[in-house]
Amino acid sequence: MELLSLHVGIMEELWQSGIIRTANNPTGDLAEFLFCHAFSLVQTPNSEKGFDAEDGSGNRYQIKGRRLHRRNKSRQLSAIRDFSSFGILAAVLFDEKYDIERAALIPKDIVLERSSFVEQTNSYKFILADNVWEEKKVTDVTGKLRGIVTRLRDNREF
Repeated sequence: MELLSLHVGIMEELWQSGIIRTANNPTGDLAEFLFCHAFSLVQTPNSEKGFDAEDGSGNRYQIKGRRLHRRNKSRQLSAIRDFSSFGILAAVLFDEKYDIERAALIPKDIVLERSSFVEQTNSYKFILADNVWEEKKVTDVTGKLRGIVTRLRDNREF
């Protein structure tokens, strides 16, 4: 039980520092935080449907993160329910300790082409496989997100 109490304290500290904004698993919130800081995106309210952030040019981003673990190496991102609201999928794979493995900006047409519909959940499934980075229109942003993590570790302000 002591470990759960520590978890609560850690989550509260992450919330107070602005790194997360919900009480959910921190993976998605951390992904949003990193992309927004790396690309000066403005986060939408939590209740916004279909996209998570927007840039100064009006481009809308759906942001997804997946933490890979020795017990679960699946690269399936959380469900995509609406393709009409965003133009770019910003996706990151974290390792077990939340270090950045890979990150990319993926145009919606590639995401749609590589997704499969899951009738049971009325959503689309997208797997962030290594060959996604081979697509010409995909931008590898791994280094950019790693730079934000370095700033966080060095306790530099944003």
